[in-house]
Amino acid sequence: MITRATDVRLFFGRRVRFWGAIVSAAVMLFLAAGCGDKARDAAASAASAEERYPFVGEVISVDPEARILVVHHEEIPDYMPEMVMEFSVSAADAANARAGQHIRAELLPREDGPYRLVNIWPADPLGESLVSAGADALRQDTMIRGRSAYREVGESIPGFTLYDQSGAVVQSARFRGKQVMINFIYTRCPVPNMCPAATMKMMEVQALAAEAGISDLELISITLDPEYDTPGVLRAYSEARGIDNTNFSFLTGPERAIRDLLAQFGVLVKLEGPLINHTLATLLIDKDGRIIHRADGTQWEPRDFVAKMHRP
Repeated sequence: MITRATDVRLFFGRRVRFWGAIVSAAVMLFLAAGCGDKARDAAASAASAEERYPFVGEVISVDPEARILVVHHEEIPDYMPEMVMEFSVSAADAANARAGQHIRAELLPREDGPYRLVNIWPADPLGESLVSAGADALRQDTMIRGRSAYREVGESIPGFTLYDQSGAVVQSARFRGKQVMINFIYTRCPVPNMCPAATMKMMEVQALAAEAGISDLELISITLDPEYDTPGVLRAYSEARGIDNTNFSFLTGPERAIRDLLAQFGVLVKLEGPLINHTLATLLIDKDGRIIHRADGTQWEPRDFVAKMHRP
């Protein structure tokens, strides 16, 4: 059975608070500008209350222009038998999809016929096995280090296995032999001088390093909101900013892996219902995987990081 699905835009909202007088002031300005707008809150509530069903299937074909996936999906208990259907997805999720790919997602039903898939993740058995094993190893490492989990300047970074913005599995070993900058952001951060500013600074580093002839640099932004920041969401975030992903990756993965990375890199995150409180940290890693420089907060200069990079 094949049914036609149309594109449906949803609004997902989450208010955010941060520590610090300067940032608190920025949050107040944002709230005054409309973060607490009643219409926006109502839209967010409606989206979160929408009925959703766990979904697993294999992509049969992709129509990127129409943003349509034809998927052979498994039975959805108490809702739908196994069948082949068309589903609408975001432009980024359509760009990530390929025939033969296994995915897991959430199905949004519609009474008038169209169906939509959101929260799409790769479900390739090998990839999932690698990511799960990486999360297990990272958890064990964090527990062994205990109170010393925080990595000081001069120490090596922990190993990790995550997904990038295209849905590809990325292992930390891939970056050995290269200089690496790492920070943590999330796509829904509404405060201009926090995550959005951090991303702009990483882009500036990318440009300055290229001008300086530094060709072995990799930039990595790891989400601190993996519940929302799927590979497709990260791809859309990157594309909206015109980011060159040749050496700039956005990573996401299991919440437990992200939580352990936050602990080992010294990023503080606290969830309070729909609120996320977090600090910022930006690190420079040498070719041997050692942390050689870090900056906490927002007051760092891209030129300072580039100056500390090894020239060929």
